[in-house]
Amino acid sequence: MSDDKPQDRWTQGPELSPEEARRVEQTAAEGQGGEDGDDAETLRERQRLAQLEMMDRWIGGVLSEQRRSRRWKLFFRFLFAALILTMIGTTFYSLYRAAQPAVVAGQHLGVVEVEGVIDSQSRANAERIIKGLRRAWEAPSAQAVVLHINSPGGSPVQSQRIYDEIRRLRGQGNKPIIAVVEDIGASGAYYIAAAADEIVAAPASLVGSIGVIFSGFGLEEAISRLGVERRVFTAGDNKAFLDPFKDISPEQRAFWQGVLDTTHRQFIEDVKAGRGDRLADDPALFSGLVWTGQQALDLGLVDRLDTLEGVARKRLETPRIKDYTPGLDPLDRLTRRFGQVAAEWMGLPQAQSPVRYQAY
Repeated sequence: MSDDKPQDRWTQGPELSPEEARRVEQTAAEGQGGEDGDDAETLRERQRLAQLEMMDRWIGGVLSEQRRSRRWKLFFRFLFAALILTMIGTTFYSLYRAAQPAVVAGQHLGVVEVEGVIDSQSRANAERIIKGLRRAWEAPSAQAVVLHINSPGGSPVQSQRIYDEIRRLRGQGNKPIIAVVEDIGASGAYYIAAAADEIVAAPASLVGSIGVIFSGFGLEEAISRLGVERRVFTAGDNKAFLDPFKDISPEQRAFWQGVLDTTHRQFIEDVKAGRGDRLADDPALFSGLVWTGQQALDLGLVDRLDTLEGVARKRLETPRIKDYTPGLDPLDRLTRRFGQVAAEWMGLPQAQSPVRYQAY
């Protein structure tokens, strides 16, 4: 008796997994998977080829979906870029239009806004206000130039520049320049108003504060108690006399008071030159006090009580107002603000006068 066993195609060859065996049996039962003579190896090969074909179809579908997804991503990116470019273009066009004074049909009042602290780094700086004044002055249909003031004052130099420009324009023609005080027209803002032909204020407006201020702190004892050594190197005995961490001598105090007095005297002389004999003979006028519009009328600081709308109705049959104040450049404002913050953070000195025509 021979030990050789008959060849069985279902028991010979590589071992199949239960799932593969099930598929082979199903193929054989249905008559699919080849001819009767095909063995298990052939069936497995055909099954592998079928799986590869299925995998190819699946990969093809995935690649097709990725291509569609990529196309949509590109579409939305181009759409987003187009929107950004449109917004940028619209912004620059708006800035350009804002820089160009619009033509107003008929007679009107040419308004220039003086709003906030008067300073070279603020919206109420001399360059911007003077540019607006010239635009309004040169506009043929503007029957009067109106300085619409709502400011506590600020830089003496910026205020003096605007004052001088108003006086210069007044000497070139007969177009009236009117200062209209809204909530407050004090200190440097009143300095500007004094150059106008007429000052108008509401009864509750705050007007005056003809004075000069410098404020600081004396921290020399505080720094000593904290055990902190202040290291300041100077060439000149008085170079750092305003340092808040150093004591100030009587001579330095007298000198600085002389600077303030000189600046105050310039303020007083220019107010008198602008207002003339309309001012009351009252020494309190130049003491730095601030009054309501009603009180200021009795003191000659203002000429009458009214509002911007009232001035327009009084001067024009059909009241019209046109703002000639130059538009603000957002990029320039952002750059200036960033520069100020960076300088403060690094402890760098600011290009700003410590002496102020400003109400506190």
